Amino acid sequence: MIIIYKIKQLADLVGVSVRTLHHYDAIGLLPPTTENDAGYRLYNDEAVDRLQQILFFRTLGFSLKQIQQMMTQDAYNQLEALYFQKQLVDEKIKQFERMAQTIQQTIEAKEGGIHMTNEEKFNGLDFKKNPYEQEAREKWGDEVVNQSKEKIAQFDDEALQEKWQQQWTRLAAIRHEAVDSPTVQQAMKEFYYFLNQYFGNYSKEAFRGLGQLYVQDPRFKSQIDVYGEGLTQFMSEAMQQFK
Repeated sequence: MIIIYKIKQLADLVGVSVRTLHHYDAIGLLPPTTENDAGYRLYNDEAVDRLQQILFFRTLGFSLKQIQQMMTQDAYNQLEALYFQKQLVDEKIKQFERMAQTIQQTIEAKEGGIHMTNEEKFNGLDFKKNPYEQEAREKWGDEVVNQSKEKIAQFDDEALQEKWQQQWTRLAAIRHEAVDSPTVQQAMKEFYYFLNQYFGNYSKEAFRGLGQLYVQDPRFKSQIDVYGEGLTQFMSEAMQQFK
């Protein structure tokens, strides 16, 4: 059964404003499926699914600009995006479980039942935690990772996140070219310097090792291939060619 929604009906179904849907249309993120003779925007089930993904990303803290960059890619894959979103939600659940335990402990401490150290009061509130940090330390050493963290701390999170998104968008656009072509290797050179500018001091060997890690750890694929199917494998192979 095919269900078609007018814009007000869709807004009411989802719980967002009509103005929000107008804005998503204006920025090319959620155009209506069609318009009827009276000029009303109409949305089908595919549009509903797309709106679901937009709102999942928004709830997970992505900006509209970031969502637009990801979802307007030709090779954007909804199923892969769902796996990525599920992974992020699972990580959030673990964080909130730790936070709930800390809140309960704090209640007990306030009631005089237990003693809490100041460090324990902030369990579950590690906003800077990087799930790949320990692996990076084991692979490249503490000095490289510590330098990387010092560099990141110098930049505004949102501004750096935007630069990161732009890098992957540009790389996704050339992923069907030969990995040893001048165009691709120039892009690898730019990506190499980008990592060194913002994230640490990578040797060329460490850069190629990072490319290997991209395909060895499925968590990278779930995040990188959001920008374009096959991008993870392309990056790994192209980074191996970088001299």
